[in-house]
Amino acid sequence: MQQFQDGHHVRLRSRERGMYLHVGEDGHGVSLHHRRASMNAAWVVHLYHGHAEYVLLHSAAYGRYLAATDAPAPLGHRGLRVELRDYAQPEVQAIMWKADGVDSGNDVLLWQFTGRCLRANGRYLSWNNGVSAEDIEDTYIVSTMLHWVVEPIPARESMPPLPRQTGFPFPRILDALLPSRLIVYVRAGADGTRISHGALVFRGRSVVRLRNKLVRRLDVSDLVMCVEAGTFGRLTPLVVDLPRSVWHLHTVVFASGTPAHAEVRYPDVDAV
Repeated sequence: MQQFQDGHHVRLRSRERGMYLHVGEDGHGVSLHHRRASMNAAWVVHLYHGHAEYVLLHSAAYGRYLAATDAPAPLGHRGLRVELRDYAQPEVQAIMWKADGVDSGNDVLLWQFTGRCLRANGRYLSWNNGVSAEDIEDTYIVSTMLHWVVEPIPARESMPPLPRQTGFPFPRILDALLPSRLIVYVRAGADGTRISHGALVFRGRSVVRLRNKLVRRLDVSDLVMCVEAGTFGRLTPLVVDLPRSVWHLHTVVFASGTPAHAEVRYPDVDAV
């Protein structure tokens, strides 16, 4: 599993389809997409050391973890549904993957001890860009639809610019038309120690508006926001607009330029 370095960012490209494992804007679904220079195509490596070493992958966009479920995949897909989930318990088998090298270069199989392997769909139907988990009996005899190329993503030296503010031009008048969600936030000190917490109702998806609201609430002029997807989920810097799904969002915030901020790693998704 040398292609997966703890805390580093990678892309996973389907060897057969040539597209990238991509998180949908709902923050829940996973598919194949041609777009390479996107946070939605970037994954953070989280190595788990228990009775064995496993690779956990959480989205660089929304922080949630790649999981194989027990539910059937959608019509036209082979195997079981793949989606994003929180990491809320010490061991969540659905998000724990093993990586075995295949052929040469950076190709890997991502599989679980149950025998499920991550696979691309659409070999003969190009419009089918789905991803699923297929049960296999022999990891030495598998379809190339289960082969993934691991592409490392270098780190940026600083936080990327946030996307332009979205939403209505007159938020005070039309704010009620935007979908709302609960934002649970924890304020951390310079060293990352958690010192206080609170919650607020937020409407819309704009990460800029959310940041401005937290700046006013916490009276911090320049802060960094991270998503925490479950009790055991690692912090993921929030630098994209919020997902379309309006589930509760758990965040940890701290001042920029602090030792806690120095520990944050940003992927340079535009690097060639």
